[in-house]
Amino acid sequence: MGAELPALLSALVAHLGPVTRVGLDTTAWEDLPTRIVVDDRVVHIDSFPVGDDTVLITRGDRDIFSLLVVPPDAAPDAARAAMAQAVRADNISQAEQILIDTGSGRGTSG
Repeated sequence: MGAELPALLSALVAHLGPVTRVGLDTTAWEDLPTRIVVDDRVVHIDSFPVGDDTVLITRGDRDIFSLLVVPPDAAPDAARAAMAQAVRADNISQAEQILIDTGSGRGTSG
């Protein structure tokens, strides 16, 4: 999945502005670099084996965004349901639970 990272970061920069750091789960991503250049700026890549189905994006010094990673083989309806649940203001579920609840998780069929 490391091949998708430059395109993901370019899309995020277009919406959020300059991104300085990305935190990824090493169990979900392969062949990760330690940095990527996006729009002539270096984005540092941190990776840890956390298994939490999220990507953490840092913009500037303090703005941190947590993104839910929906597996690419998730059924479209399940993926939409997971994204809808993740952005609800009253959502308190962790990413893994959202994927389980919506049938979007790895190895599930939806």
